[in-house]
Amino acid sequence: MNNSNCSSWEPPAVKQVFLTYTGGLLALGLLLNGLALWVLCWRLPRWTETRIYMANLAVADLCLLCALPFFLYFQKTSEDTPLCQLSQAAYLLNRYMSISLVMAISVDRYVAVRHPLRARGLRSPGQAAAVCATLWAVVLGSLALRWFLDVQDGGFCFSVRSGRNAYTVVFSLLGFYLPLAVLVFCSLQVVTALTQRPEANPGQAEATRKASHMVLANLVIFVVCFLPFHVVLTVRVALGLETCAITMAIKITSRLSYANCCLDAICYYFVAKEFQEASVSTTSPRVKAHKSKDTLTVTLT
Repeated sequence: MNNSNCSSWEPPAVKQVFLTYTGGLLALGLLLNGLALWVLCWRLPRWTETRIYMANLAVADLCLLCALPFFLYFQKTSEDTPLCQLSQAAYLLNRYMSISLVMAISVDRYVAVRHPLRARGLRSPGQAAAVCATLWAVVLGSLALRWFLDVQDGGFCFSVRSGRNAYTVVFSLLGFYLPLAVLVFCSLQVVTALTQRPEANPGQAEATRKASHMVLANLVIFVVCFLPFHVVLTVRVALGLETCAITMAIKITSRLSYANCCLDAICYYFVAKEFQEASVSTTSPRVKAHKSKDTLTVTLT
């Protein structure tokens, strides 16, 4: 069932809610990620592993937001034009790059907390940059492969692609469910290690508690934003469902996933201590940011 047959099934009030929600997220996301990228690239004193991962994450989120209006426009048409393919390619590239970077950050935290002795050899700004470059290449390569396979199977744009497509299932499984499994494992391992760490003083206990909550919050945000969409998409493709209910479910869950772009940017202020200090120094010249003596926070962020 195509989008035109389902347009009458979608109430005008729902369309207005979708438009307002998406427009608000687009404006807020561009502002927050633009500010985040500016601080990360020009206001911090040195490049750390965290800074490299977050800068790449901000770029991916910013590019996804820029491609979002074109992607939404071509969802309403049935033309498989080069511009439609380009907009969807940019959208998918940056969505799954964001997912991959969140996975990489979780692995980096896991190594730092669970294997502190090996961390010195495994964690460095150069290695973080190499990981990011590899992820960009892998995601771009897999997207190019998907484009080639989908073109042979009847089009690359969502609006014209057939409902049952094995390549879409494989791409979804590898592009989301594998990073999800890694993220869950690493997050639980980090939280377990933090709770088992001996507390030398009340300050360290408070830092450990906040770090555990931060790791769990990142996991919850990732699951809430991305899991519903990929579950609905997998069910749709696996069962070959093309009903208006499935179409509406995809619209709702996909727009829920857009919120991750804003939540990523907001996390820059609450997760990275060094980012908080840089942000304070840029907004108030009289306020001097002090270096945190808590190495636990620095390690996790």
